[in-house]
Amino acid sequence: MTSRIIKVRIAAKEDAKLIADLSRETFYDTFAASNSKENMDKFMTEKFTSKNLRAEVGADGNTFLLAYYGEEPVGYARLRDNNNPPALKGTSSLEIARIYSIKKMIGKGVGKALMLKSIAIAKEKNKEVIWLGVWEKNETAFAFYKKWGFEKFAEHDFVLGNDVQRDWLLKKEL
Repeated sequence: MTSRIIKVRIAAKEDAKLIADLSRETFYDTFAASNSKENMDKFMTEKFTSKNLRAEVGADGNTFLLAYYGEEPVGYARLRDNNNPPALKGTSSLEIARIYSIKKMIGKGVGKALMLKSIAIAKEKNKEVIWLGVWEKNETAFAFYKKWGFEKFAEHDFVLGNDVQRDWLLKKEL
């Protein structure tokens, strides 16, 4: 692999299908091995459909970022305004609702590039905090966020299929 730089751009409405495809691929690759086939199938067919994901692109309060390695799309992030959990009590914040890299590019700078752009956008919007949720069993992701200075401030439930899971909410002061 050559040493091309990961480039990140803000996605447009025309990128909706690409984002939906990346979303489904990366979510499945990340969580299928740790969850039952039944729960993954139920979640993917009921909640994480291409139609639902395409509708998010361009919706109010959403900003999507696309990461590229050369011409290849290798990751994405979804940022959301105005979705504060109760524990942030009206703090001006931006949520990183999703941040994913395709499997073959994990550890090659995709997450770093997306995180840098996410933080830059939060600062441009004069946010006090950037925050996200991470599954308590996703140790790799938690270690990545901890390196960036995120700290746990709350928890909430996430339902995957019929399985109620615990997400840790992490924040970083800006």
